[in-house]
Parts: sequence; structure tokens; C-alpha cells
Amino acid sequence: MLAGLTIVGCATQATTPAGHAATAAVILDPDIVVALTEVSSSRIEARIRTLAAFGTRHTLSDVASPTQGIGAARRWIQRELQDCAKGSGGRLQVTLDEHIAPAGSRLPRAVNIVNVVATLPGTDPSASARHLVVSGHYDSRASDVMDATSAAPGANDDASGVAAVMEMACVLAPHRFEATLVFMAVAGEEQGLIGATHWAQQARARGLRIDAMVTNDIIGSPLGDDGIRRANTVRLFADGVSPLLRQALVPPRSSGALEANAPSTDALRTELDALVRAGGMADEPTHQLGRHLKTTAEGYLPGFTVELIPRPDRYLRGGDHLPFLARGYPAVRFTEPVENFAHQHQDLRTEGETVYGDRLEFVDFGYVADVTRVNLAGLATMARAPAAPSRVQMEVLALTNGTTLRWQRGTEPDLGGYRVVWREAGSPMWQQALDVGLVTRVTLPRLSKDNLIFGVQAIDRDGHASPASFPMPVRE
Repeated sequence: MLAGLTIVGCATQATTPAGHAATAAVILDPDIVVALTEVSSSRIEARIRTLAAFGTRHTLSDVASPTQGIGAARRWIQRELQDCAKGSGGRLQVTLDEHIAPAGSRLPRAVNIVNVVATLPGTDPSASARHLVVSGHYDSRASDVMDATSAAPGANDDASGVAAVMEMACVLAPHRFEATLVFMAVAGEEQGLIGATHWAQQARARGLRIDAMVTNDIIGSPLGDDGIRRANTVRLFADGVSPLLRQALVPPRSSGALEANAPSTDALRTELDALVRAGGMADEPTHQLGRHLKTTAEGYLPGFTVELIPRPDRYLRGGDHLPFLARGYPAVRFTEPVENFAHQHQDLRTEGETVYGDRLEFVDFGYVADVTRVNLAGLATMARAPAAPSRVQMEVLALTNGTTLRWQRGTEPDLGGYRVVWREAGSPMWQQALDVGLVTRVTLPRLSKDNLIFGVQAIDRDGHASPASFPMPVRE
């Protein structure tokens, strides 16, 4: 029970009656519901089968053959997305992002790395600069990461993720979203996240705003090597990187300087100190993105569970979201519940009763369709919601047992108001919420900032909610 709630808008102040606060329900957007029904497991199956049929999609494999190798795979992905673009009235823009990667530990020679990128520009000038990126990688590998000729169908790793991304692009192309959606099939993942790193570097150099980056890697089967089928579960790895560690992860340019637009060490130290003292190390934007994807997906797909795991990726392993995370972008990874390592990074063979290799027979196409819907629900909602509130602050002007929050009002024309959310410090998810209207300051006199973690979400007039923003302390 809240004994009183003081709300301050741009020029007025009022106190609302006491009331109960409850967890806010996800408001279903009828257009997104329709899009979810349009996701087709048969189309996903056909695309995974086509990708697996290229023999190998190793980064160093044939680029000239019309039927075999990574070049044929890339041209086919491009054609498929261009066909989908026709149904969007030209709004879906398909381009190739190319660069020459130099020889390195997993590249015996320089090679042309090509990402296939489909962009659906946002329709609202005040929101189109916000980019929401989703990816899968279309290269594959056998047991030896340098083997560019042996069969490597890569049906699960990662034709499943590429098919999901392609399906999202094609389903959402005719729909309209305020923010910009970017669908990517990237190359060079198995050789060291090369394609994703290049795109992330270019995004940072251009000052591109990326509010979410989601990679789908190994989302093809709910059946683990333990023999248990977890058909209604997917793992979501979502953990931020502290600002100082983030700077350490960003590779230096040849001059020894940090990449373009990288923050200074002093600024990062100040940010990190404030975040630690405020107890916000589990509330960086990547954590908020993970909570948003879990909450939204489970609202749209009752009975399906997104298992939110607070680490950047599986233990000591990595994927194409990490180059984005290292450059300060919120970035997460979807992966099936339990991997079967006999079917991953293995030459095709049979030893005794064990069948090795990343084969089509081990992919559950209906499950891939469900994970595609999980992605679509979260990204489409974000693309229609206002931006997460900026300059969210917690006032610490005096010692009190209450909590006063303030933030900067957004500029979206359909902004409907704000929602304060909170949870116990040990809880991974928001537990309670209170809609406070179109205001910029609120006081919760009986909710202690010492005991609870707070956030603020922006809501549009149709009920689309942004991820939460964590309040940083302010003393003036």
C-alpha cells in the first residue's frame, strides 16, 4: 500500500490517492499478434535445408561456384531478402557490407568478408535514428576450424539463426515501425566474429545509435545431449560489461588510440564508480534489454519461457553480440536450452552408436519458429515503443526513507506517460510497477531506495513499453 504519491510534471504538482502497485501486464499489439501468426516453420525449414545444401559455408570456402560454398550461400541469402523487399514497397533495403579481413590466427590469408544486411527504416523522424539489430551467422565449420573443404552443413550452427533472421525480415517488411530494424546475416563468426566486429566498428565510428543488438546462434533444437526435450524454453544470455572492462575490450587502432567515439578513461571511471555505489551493476542497458525481451516474449507466447542468464555468453565462449557489447551497445544472445556437442563443430561421421555432425535431422523447425516469434515480439515492441527514458536520476538531497526519481521528457509525438518499476535487490526481474502519467518527477514516500532497485519506462499511447532505465544518483 502506498500512503501517498507525489508527482511533478513540467509545471504542476499533485498527490495521488493511496493505491496498490502491481506488475504491469504486457499489452498485446494486434498487429504484432498478426505478425507472430505469419511466422512459418515450413519457410524456415526450406531455408535451413537450402543453407545446409551448400556443402560447406566455411569463411575460406569457394566463392565462385553457383551451388557450393560461402559465396553461393551469400548470393542466395541476398536474393531471398530482395524478394521479400519487393513486398515492402521498397522500404526494406538489402545491402552488402564488405571488407577485406587480413590474415590472422584463423585466417591463413586475407579474405573478403561479406555481411548481408536488410534494413527496415523507421517511419517516425523522432525515432528512426534508434537502431534495433538482429543477426545470425551464415558461415559454418567442421572439426578443424581451418578446414574449408570438408562437408559442414551447419544446420543448427547457424543456419537456424540465419533462417530466423530472414523470416523476421520478410514477415515484418510490410509492417511499419517507428524505430529502424536491421536484419543481418554475418560471415566469419567461426574465424573470430569477423563480420560482426566490422559492422560494430563501423557503427561506432559513424556514431550510430543502437538500442538493442540480438544474435541468434544455435537455436535449432530443444533436445539436449541429456535426452531431455525442453520445447518451451530458450536461453537468453544478457549481461552488461562494466565501463572500464568495456574499454579494455575495444581493440585499439594501429595508432594506439581508442576507436572513434570511445569515451575517455576518466569518464568511464566516474560512471563505474557511480554505478557501483548505486547498486546498479545488474542494471546496465544490456540487463534491461534482457528483461524486456523475456517479459515481452512471455506475454505474447504464454507457456514459453525465456531463461534469462546473467552472463555475456556461455562459459568462456562467445558470439556475434560480443563486438557490440564491447563497444558499449546493449547486446544479448539467444541459444537453445542445452547444446549437443556431438552435433556442433564436428566432422560428419558415425562412431559406434553416436552420429556426429551438424545435420538437418537434428533440427526441430517448429522450435526454430517459436524462437523466431520470441525475437519478433520483443524487437517489434521495442520498435514501436518510445525510447527508454534518458537522464533518469534518483535524488539524494537528504537522508530519507522515501525515493524521488526524475527524468527528461521524451520527444515522441505518441508518448503517453511513464511507469516506475521496482524489485527486491536479489530479484532478477521487475516485481512491481506503477504508471505515473506524463510527468518528469515522482516521489514514493514509503518505498526505500536502500532496499529496492528502481527503473523508469516510457509508455506510448497504445501501451508499448520501453526497457527500463536505471536511475543514477544526483545531489542537486
